[in-house]
Amino acid sequence: MRKFSFFACLLALAVVSCGKDEFNTVEGGGSGTIDLDNLDTNASEDNVTDVDFVRSISIVWSSSGATVSGDVKKIVKVSGACVTADNRGTGEQVEYTLSGSCSDGFFKVYSDNKQSIILNTLSLTNTKGAAINNQGKKSCFVIVNGENYLADGSNYTLTPSDEDEKAAFFSEGQLIFSGSGTLTVKAVGKAGITSDDYVRFLSAPTVKITSSAGHGLRGKEEVIVADGVLDISVSAAGKKGISTDSLALFKGGATTVSVSGGVLVDGSDYTAAAGIKADQFFIMEDGTLTVKSTGQGGKGIKCGDADEKVLGAMYFTGGKVDVDVTGNNYGTSSSSFWGSSSSDNSKGAKAVKCDGPIYVQGGEVTIHCSRHEALESKHSINISGGSMYVVSDGDDAINCSKNTSISGSSGVLTVSGGYTFAWSTGTNPRSSGKPGDAFDSNGNMILEGGVAYGVTSKQPDLAFDANTEGGATLYIKSGATVIGLGGLENGTSSNWSQSVYSGSWSTGKYYALYDASGVLICAFKAPTAGASGLYVSGPSLSSTACKGSVTLDGGSSFAGGMIFTGCTVSNGSALSLSAYTGGGGGPGGGGGGGRPR
Repeated sequence: MRKFSFFACLLALAVVSCGKDEFNTVEGGGSGTIDLDNLDTNASEDNVTDVDFVRSISIVWSSSGATVSGDVKKIVKVSGACVTADNRGTGEQVEYTLSGSCSDGFFKVYSDNKQSIILNTLSLTNTKGAAINNQGKKSCFVIVNGENYLADGSNYTLTPSDEDEKAAFFSEGQLIFSGSGTLTVKAVGKAGITSDDYVRFLSAPTVKITSSAGHGLRGKEEVIVADGVLDISVSAAGKKGISTDSLALFKGGATTVSVSGGVLVDGSDYTAAAGIKADQFFIMEDGTLTVKSTGQGGKGIKCGDADEKVLGAMYFTGGKVDVDVTGNNYGTSSSSFWGSSSSDNSKGAKAVKCDGPIYVQGGEVTIHCSRHEALESKHSINISGGSMYVVSDGDDAINCSKNTSISGSSGVLTVSGGYTFAWSTGTNPRSSGKPGDAFDSNGNMILEGGVAYGVTSKQPDLAFDANTEGGATLYIKSGATVIGLGGLENGTSSNWSQSVYSGSWSTGKYYALYDASGVLICAFKAPTAGASGLYVSGPSLSSTACKGSVTLDGGSSFAGGMIFTGCTVSNGSALSLSAYTGGGGGPGGGGGGGRPR
């Protein structure tokens, strides 16, 4: 089993041994709040200006080979355009400046100490392996100046049998990127950039990676993006745009990841591509993150490693995330469509998936998936802040399932704050008549605060569906604002005096939702005709809660028609609502509110 990194302790997260000693799961203490101030403990050590480099060596490539200056201790060996620096045993921290152009050469370095590599308008291709290969295990500071280009070869024929060489830019130790220039990496043999430790991006280079053979960017221990522009495109089957065995942390900058590869088949093993894959933690704190996956069976963001019995944990605490997965599902089943009963080679094209818990605490998250669940946890989901717009065209928009073999896996979906819009459109159903639920939990669903707006398009699927046939309950508490187009689960527990219901509504029209004192709660519109009635519940609501005159001050609207900060809306329409007492067909439509699953 892979070890948990020291981040588990620093996050004040518990490592829980499960009932059958099969899995480790990572859960947040209390409501899932993590100590972001103490999360990134290496940050203070990764400032290149704090490091004293005692020697500077310059290497310049040309069509005739490479020339070296400043190497007073003769640690650099040159063979044509192949350059190797061996700084072991000197005790010195050396700065290497690389420049010039070469179509068949490399730079390789051995060191016991921290070092710096300055890319100063360098174009370097190695047709037989990595362009840059750092065999040192200490911090390697990479400063990007000007326009730079690195490329590997399709076959790594020069790699010694006792050394790793896993990428066009490979490092045994940490890679810390900074500078104001641009680095373009093209990988055709292996990955683009890989560290067997961690990779960090600081202020403020632009790094562009394309890979047709391996991962785009891999940091075995961590990948941390704090600043700069990171643009990754991967076309290889089964490979990831960003891959880590531990932590993927986004603290700033602008990151774009695009993957188009399908499923990699190796004997009986089936590996799906993914935009981002983090085994232990995925954390979005700040900046922007855009992920697109178009390959068959691919994922957008995946956290956890079931093969290694690690569930992982996913946090959205700030910034802006946009995930779009449009690929088809992969595999076979005994049914007429993929997914109702999957076999060992089945891989679902899901947008955001975590084997462990998901916490949404802040930021703006937009998720779309064409064929499967858009947001899924196999453990639990807790939404306490931020804003989310989640759409699936062929299954549940938000799904929280329960794995009975894992201790602590509850299948409970809780909304206690923030604004969440979930829509199962049914425009691309996996089978005729089955688009999916908007909010779906295999355990209890607890709506106790914030705004939850669910839309589904066809019966028997629902806007809010808890697993009542398995003994679970949908709880709607007094602090929550709930808008449901398409019905509720049978047996819902709610204060029905705070609920209103309408059998019809106008699509594309905005409605303002006020409490009994005339205070605006939110504004919304129906994006489509639904499967059943419109259910509305909120703090101190009256039967006149939805008003036709909608005029709000300033601000902007959120995708899907939910208004958070307010705006002026000209197409408001009156909606007659009647008090709803619960039970019977009610908002669940003629079929009751629920169904067998």
